[in-house]
Amino acid sequence: MNTLTNSNHRVLFKLVGSKSNRAAIGARVTVQAGQLRQFSEVRGGASYLSQNDLRLHFGLGSESPLQSVEIRWPNGNVETLNELAADRIYTIVEGKGV
Repeated sequence: MNTLTNSNHRVLFKLVGSKSNRAAIGARVTVQAGQLRQFSEVRGGASYLSQNDLRLHFGLGSESPLQSVEIRWPNGNVETLNELAADRIYTIVEGKGV
């Protein structure tokens, strides 16, 4: 049993494309939390007979909540979500938000 405590925060995003490809491969997410700004991109397979996790994981350290999350979908559309709580897993559907 892991009994360690950690006060750091994190957030994960699972993207679902509706106008773009269903797996949202190629979508780029930018997260702003306090002074912290990070981005990541949904990528397909990594190597022979393997697959990356399609969810995007951001470590936020002591920063919480997220001021803004910008999603650039593969078809060029941009969505912005504001004031999201940390320490959650969000499923975001293209054009419909959380």
